Amino acid sequence: MNDKPQRRLRVAKAISQPAAKPAAAAEANPAGVRISKLMAERGLCSRREADSYIEQGLVYVDGQRVTELGTRAAPDAEITLGGAARLSQSKRVTILLHKPVGYVSGQAEDGHQPAVTLISERSHFSGDKTQRFYPAHLRGLAPAGRLDIDSTGLLVLTQDGRVARRLIGEDSTVDKEYLVRVEGHIAANGLALLNHGLSLDGKALRPARVEWLNDDQLRFVLREGRKRQIRRMCELVGLRVAGLKRVRIGRVRLGDLPQGQWRYLRADEEF
Repeated sequence: MNDKPQRRLRVAKAISQPAAKPAAAAEANPAGVRISKLMAERGLCSRREADSYIEQGLVYVDGQRVTELGTRAAPDAEITLGGAARLSQSKRVTILLHKPVGYVSGQAEDGHQPAVTLISERSHFSGDKTQRFYPAHLRGLAPAGRLDIDSTGLLVLTQDGRVARRLIGEDSTVDKEYLVRVEGHIAANGLALLNHGLSLDGKALRPARVEWLNDDQLRFVLREGRKRQIRRMCELVGLRVAGLKRVRIGRVRLGDLPQGQWRYLRADEEF
């Protein structure tokens, strides 16, 4: 009996059947780590910037150009940026503003202006000889952290995702220093609780450094930034904040920068 037609039929069926899909576990847990995540973790740029650089072919992993989003690599892979990406980063500015009371850090709300509206050539600190102001420096400029509307002091605005991640990333270790004028009578163990032992919204606060500077002023050094954190901490120990000023972020100080004016972060400064 001639079985060649049957064999041809089986072959045809095999060709027409779709290939088997990979196991669900393999799809959920492919080898390696997303390159964009590795780049953000290493401080090369933000994850959004990493995706943009990858699409432009400006990222190299172990010497090989990567152009496909979602590509993964070994955790210890060598990742470098192309010259165009490095040049783009070098042109991004970071601005230090002495924010006055009455301005919000981010988007406009309840009729109050955002702090970025204070950035102009007219309000550029005369003592800053770093570079000239150009309107392009406002493009993509965003606050790296918040400072409440009724607080004053040092606010950082940046175009650089690396700076933003260092200051407000989940694993940030950059501390912030505040001078806080208070009213009321502190609880017997209030100072100890301000240093460590308070919770907000059901979550324990990280240890802080809090000390009296004089009869009505405290110095706070924090490594986190919950909404209205210092004011709420003070309320928990019987105090009311009458005035709050941020004077330092990491190794960068507010110094003699006048209120309402700003300057560029210098090349020799680092948070």
